Order: sequence, then structure tokens, then C-alpha cells
Amino acid sequence: MRKVELLAPAGDLNRCKTAIRFGADAVYIGGQSFSLRSRASNFTIEDIKEACAYAKQYGSEIHVTVNMIPHEEDFEGLETYLKTLEEIGVKAIIVASVSIMEIARRVAPSLEIHCSTQMSITNAETANYLKEELGVDRVVLARECTLENVKKITKNTSIQTEAFIHGGMCVNYSGRCTLSNRMTLRDANRGGCAQSCRWEYRLFDKDTELTKENQWFTMGSRDLCAANELEELIHAGVYSFKIEGRMKTEYYVASIVSAYRHLIDRILEGTPLSKEEVVEFRKEILKGENRSVCNGLYTNDRLENSLILHTNSDQDVNHDFIGKVDRYKENTNSFTLKVRNVVKVGDTLEVLSPHQENRIFQVEWIKDKDGAFMEECKNPMRLIEIPIPFEVAEEDIVRRYRP
Repeated sequence: MRKVELLAPAGDLNRCKTAIRFGADAVYIGGQSFSLRSRASNFTIEDIKEACAYAKQYGSEIHVTVNMIPHEEDFEGLETYLKTLEEIGVKAIIVASVSIMEIARRVAPSLEIHCSTQMSITNAETANYLKEELGVDRVVLARECTLENVKKITKNTSIQTEAFIHGGMCVNYSGRCTLSNRMTLRDANRGGCAQSCRWEYRLFDKDTELTKENQWFTMGSRDLCAANELEELIHAGVYSFKIEGRMKTEYYVASIVSAYRHLIDRILEGTPLSKEEVVEFRKEILKGENRSVCNGLYTNDRLENSLILHTNSDQDVNHDFIGKVDRYKENTNSFTLKVRNVVKVGDTLEVLSPHQENRIFQVEWIKDKDGAFMEECKNPMRLIEIPIPFEVAEEDIVRRYRP
């Protein structure tokens, strides 16, 4: 089958390299200027340059978000920035402003222009216009599109289409929200979203409070998980499949990217997946999640199927990440790692290695850095040694095994 792209997020250089190692065909990142999610946009020019060089080694690409909605004072330095991105090897920029598209096409013509989901592309006519009149290379479809919408748009346009398959969903239309502006004076469309929809709220009917004590509600959406729809999206002709989450942890990036890499590779073998296979792949994907998920609007999920109708809490916090392999000791068939969550003798652990099936083993003993045996370790970042019956590599991910 034709090649498709798995596009992963990264909030810093380390997470970028992790995404690439675990199978991302491309990674999207944010620089320190002109990007939304400013707290996740801490890549310096040198960082972006290093990311491009690293990606090239693996046959991957780097996309940079230049997706803020600019006001008059926001254009200073833009032309120089775009030229620099082009010079250091960035493949594409993700843009939500027609003015930035025109500037990029003029001053950095080899940069691909990908139209951000913020532009709400929900029909083929708009996609064709952006390609023919503005020279856009790809459209990121609005997350409000149903599966049938995506199929029709992709069928009726020659431009590449990109669709979200996993991660956070904005409850406002295509992320164009002013809650943050109103409540905190932080402009959501200029990089300062305070995620006000995920705060806890009390509900009143005039002067009567309807919410009970300690049972306040959020307006937030569940995360998207399109594992069930991915095969249809591939067959529909969508070129790129995007995971959301530049604010997410390295463990999240590794586990989600790895799981979708295996699922996409299985689909591209050409034999239709059985229902049982889809269930297993979806289960694997959700091992990296820490929020409830839904099918987004691909299947018109509504209300209790898509919104978080409960109080925010840490009940779903994922404590499965044990650590990354620091060093494999072939002479003792063991490895060292810095502990991230509690691990004890007798635990069954799972190793995620790039482009390999996951492997499991049981912890027979634990030693501290001085060689003393211990029954458990619950001190974050403490260096420990654990035996393992197979070879692992530096940077492999170790997590708690959950069948």
C-alpha cells in the first residue's frame, strides 16, 4: 500500500528524539516565537537545527508550528525566522494565517506550508482554493469533521490531507476559543491558552447551586482515540495522521507513537484487521493514556460519550512508567535505570523498544547503586539495577505490565 505519515508531537528536543526513535515519520515542534502553546514551544534555533539533523539520520522530518493569529505587532522578525527555518532543514511550517502563508511563500519558498486545523477546513472547495490560490501543500482537517466528511474532502481534492488520530480535543470550534482571554487575559490564539475549559466549575440556576460539595464539573472534552477508524482513514486516502500533545511527557510520546506505529504498519500489510486485532491495538494505545478517550466527532459522539462529566481528579494518573534504560550490562544480564515510579521485587514489567514487539519479564531482584539488595524502590530518580532475560538498549522504555 501507499506510504502514509505518522506525525508526532514534541515539547522539547529529548521528546523529539524519542518520537523519532519510536517510529514517527515526522515530528511537529514549536519555536520560541510565532507559535501556539507557548509553554510547549521552547525550541531554540539551535535545538531546531539539531532536531532536523537527528531526524535526517532516521529518514524523518521536522515540522514547525507558526500557527499564532498575528496582530499588527506580531510580524517583527517573522521573515528572518522563516528564512532561518528553511536554511536549517525544516520540512514544513504549520500556519493559521493567510498573511504568514504569503510571507513564507515569498521569503522561504522551499518550506512546505501546512494549513493548521485552526482554519477549520471542512470541505474540499476550501482545500482546493488554498492550494490553487495560496500554494498551500497540505491541509490539516478540522477536528469537527466526521469520518464521512474526511472521505469526501480527500476524494475531491488533490492536496494532501492530514487528520488527527489521538490526543486532546478543544471543546470550541477548531480551537478558536476566547475563554482564556476573558478569564485570564491570556490569548489562546497567540500562544497563551490557560485551558479554562478544564477548570472546575460550579453550576447555578439563578441563586441556587446545583452542584454538590466536591462535585464540580469541567467543560473539557475527552481525548481522541481513532484506533477504530484508522483503517478507514488510510483507505480514504488521508496522507498524514497526527497525534496531539506537545505538553505531554516523554513516556506518553514513546508509548503512543510506538503503538500507532505498529497499528499503521499492520494496516499497510494489506490484510483487513479483525475486530479482535483492533481491540488489542486500541488496548495497547491506551496503556500510555491518563485521560478518558472517545472517538471524537468521527462517529458523532455526543455528551457522555465525549465530554468529561466528572470532577477533575488524579484517579486516572498513569503511574506505569518505571524509567528508561540507562545501561545494559551484558556480563550480568541486567540493566540500570533511574526510577520514575514505584517498582518492587516480583513486579512484571514490559520493555518498549523501537520497531520491536513489546517484551515482558519479572523482577527477580533489585540493587541500589552501591550493590545492596532492596525489596522495592519508591524514590524518584534513584539509580537501580534489575536483572533481565533478554538484551535491551539505552533509552528503551520500561513500564509496568498490564495485560
